[in-house]
Amino acid sequence: MDNTLVDFKHGISLLSEEDADTYRDAYDDAPGIFGTMIPLDGAIEAFTTLSTVYDTYILSTAPWNNPTAWSDKLEWVQKYFGKDEGTPAWKRLILSHHKNLNHGDYIVDDRDKNGVKDFNGEHVHFGSDKFPDWPAVTSYLLDKAETSA
Repeated sequence: MDNTLVDFKHGISLLSEEDADTYRDAYDDAPGIFGTMIPLDGAIEAFTTLSTVYDTYILSTAPWNNPTAWSDKLEWVQKYFGKDEGTPAWKRLILSHHKNLNHGDYIVDDRDKNGVKDFNGEHVHFGSDKFPDWPAVTSYLLDKAETSA
């Protein structure tokens, strides 16, 4: 989610001065930070579009030392995708520190940490030169779906 679907820097910008100082080297441990973030440009539309072609899931790591992160991430997904059956991300959130334990053809992530480098499918490196934004990722994955159909 972070820096792929979610604008993590936005959450940092909303921290109080005191929390910004306290969590300077570990912003993701700041209580409530994940509930304040906004989606990255095009992220919601891209996930929604790709969910019509692929069996999509949101796979994210929640900080071990921030218990609110776990519920904040669920509430974020429900806020931006809806919480009712039939919405694109309904019951499609997986929180794991070992993303490689999940299986799929593609993983879209901004880093190769938390098991991404050992994932059994292709890493679509979000934010890279090849995949700088959601339109590039969406175009690539939709083309892949068409060629495999």
